[in-house]
Amino acid sequence: MTQPDGRPVRVDAWVWAVRVFKTRSEAAEAVRAGHVKVNGVAVKPAQQVVPGDRVRIWHHHRIYDLEVLATVSKRVGAPVARRCYADHSPPEPPRGAMPVRDRGAGRPTKKERRQLEKLRGR
Repeated sequence: MTQPDGRPVRVDAWVWAVRVFKTRSEAAEAVRAGHVKVNGVAVKPAQQVVPGDRVRIWHHHRIYDLEVLATVSKRVGAPVARRCYADHSPPEPPRGAMPVRDRGAGRPTKKERRQLEKLRGR
């Protein structure tokens, strides 16, 4: 079993190892697309992370703000992975019932669209 340590590790390998992404290639793709930032800066997959860095990830329409506490280069079990970061993510928005337009009602008017955008918080 791989134990957490303090050596520098590639950011794509770290976010995969702590189970944010299912595959390493998915993690690398997200980093290349700019969905992963280290200390507020978009980086390349080979960027090294060390304990104390803040990693901000946009994944599945949610923002994860993780502080690196320990680095691992191999994928670890969920209990070990949770010890490798401190989660500072904003709370997930409540999954309330969104208003639904009647089927066949046509396009929303400008007023309705503005109301929908306001309701969604945009």
